[in-house]
Amino acid sequence: MRRGGSRKSPERADDALWMRRAVALAERALGRTSPNPAVGAVLVKAGRIVGEGWTRPAGGPHAEVVALRRAGARARGATLYVTFEPCAHFGRTPPCADAVVAAGVVRVVVGVGDPNPRVRGRGLRTLERAGVAVTTGVLAAEAGRMSAWFRHWVVRRRPFVILKLAASLDGRIATAAGASRWITGAAARRWVHELRNRVDAVMVGSETVLADDPALTCRRRGGRDPLRIVIDGRLRMPLAARLVRQRSAAATVVATTAAAPLRKRRALGAAGVEVIVLPAVAGKVDLAACMRLLAARGVVSLLVEGGGELAAALLRARLVDRLALLTAPVLLGGDGRPMLGALRLRRLGDAPRLVRPTLVPLGPDVLREGSVAY
Repeated sequence: MRRGGSRKSPERADDALWMRRAVALAERALGRTSPNPAVGAVLVKAGRIVGEGWTRPAGGPHAEVVALRRAGARARGATLYVTFEPCAHFGRTPPCADAVVAAGVVRVVVGVGDPNPRVRGRGLRTLERAGVAVTTGVLAAEAGRMSAWFRHWVVRRRPFVILKLAASLDGRIATAAGASRWITGAAARRWVHELRNRVDAVMVGSETVLADDPALTCRRRGGRDPLRIVIDGRLRMPLAARLVRQRSAAATVVATTAAAPLRKRRALGAAGVEVIVLPAVAGKVDLAACMRLLAARGVVSLLVEGGGELAAALLRARLVDRLALLTAPVLLGGDGRPMLGALRLRRLGDAPRLVRPTLVPLGPDVLREGSVAY
């Protein structure tokens, strides 16, 4: 016997309130769940929360199951608010849609659907067939931001790539002598570390390793280090680099080509660095092949932090999805080092552009951020 209505169940006055709570819970899971999406779930009964949760790291329970366990018997007759469509297939965990039905939930409110071909509406149909009333699209924009990286990874089969650039007002990242610390201020650096805490991996080129010797760790209380990736086609990265010798729970991976010296590959491997050999394009690491490999390894989101040549190569290959440009109120002049290498544009209309850019002050600096359109 059917217990509820259909997917066209109307939105109610308080749906946005509880979905907003689910979004806040999903935010806690960002950077901790790949290759699963960050999801938040709230169970409400008689106007009160009886259970809530967010997705645990891969292999752990999904948000819906966490909320159901916390609610226990109180889940029967409750409404479930969840930012992402409940799964309907066996993966590392059983289907969440079945667990929702078994718990006696009478209504489910969903933020956004799952584009994964293994789901894509199956979770909603499972609920409807069991008589559960389903409402979709509540706070879709806010809920969608929590799973945007995952949905991109599923559809495009490569990580969602964020290119971060920090430059002077005239687009320079260092003086002519190479001095670059620090162009931006403390607030901007805190923002970068918060982003490192959320993404799966961070990438730099060999020029950045040689010039700045970065650690690429997350210096935020309670944060965690992302996977650290270096693009180094000739293995110029020194064994004394901090990315080699610094202790971190996150691995360091160097992507190179078959032209790299075998002795250096072995030395890096002995030092604990994973060296992967990829195809070469014009003597450089094939970045598209690198992205495919990372996607296959479950890297859903990738932050690229430099340098200018790697940034330009990614833009030329149309592999950047979002640009975050931090601008400091300083001028370094024409002899300073540019933030971007050559894009090889023939027409102004070919230039990559930001879509719906936002401006956010970070101390004395300004963050300009937006999606990249080609």
